[in-house]
Amino acid sequence: MTEIATLAGGCFWCLEAIYQQIRGVKLVRSGYMGGHVSQPQYRQVCEGNTGHAEVVQIEFDPTIVAYADLLTVFFAIHNPTTLNRQGNDVGPQYRSAIFYHSDEQKLAAELAINVAKQDWPMPIVTQLESAATFWPAEAEHDNYYNLHPSQPYCMAVVGPKVRKFMDHFGDLLAQP
Repeated sequence: MTEIATLAGGCFWCLEAIYQQIRGVKLVRSGYMGGHVSQPQYRQVCEGNTGHAEVVQIEFDPTIVAYADLLTVFFAIHNPTTLNRQGNDVGPQYRSAIFYHSDEQKLAAELAINVAKQDWPMPIVTQLESAATFWPAEAEHDNYYNLHPSQPYCMAVVGPKVRKFMDHFGDLLAQP
């Protein structure tokens, strides 16, 4: 039996590339959530006026990796203190948010936010919202980092985040 986690922490290419590396993760899909437009497209979301965040939806086996571990990684790989921005990516589509799928996930997310407050000198601005409709991103965004590691954004932003994750969370890595 698997569960679903939905997280927003900047560009979905970064999150996808990291969560694909974790043991117990069965599938990671990039997409959009939290907005007011049906069937949003990448260009619309990038304009910042659909209300959607770029998210990853993670299907995982909770007997192999705990939801709490996914949240620990989440707070380590993005800056949860910057409102509507991650580095040079600016706009509400890059906000930090946890979209919970159950009361148990909501409680775990509240706990993770409180724990993360100890690691960050500025206030945490991560939004906690009930999961809404997940709109899958266009196919060209699937497995983006693995297919385009030499793309400039991947080299400058995604790659360093993946390396940071691997350096700090080796115990969560899937076996090759």
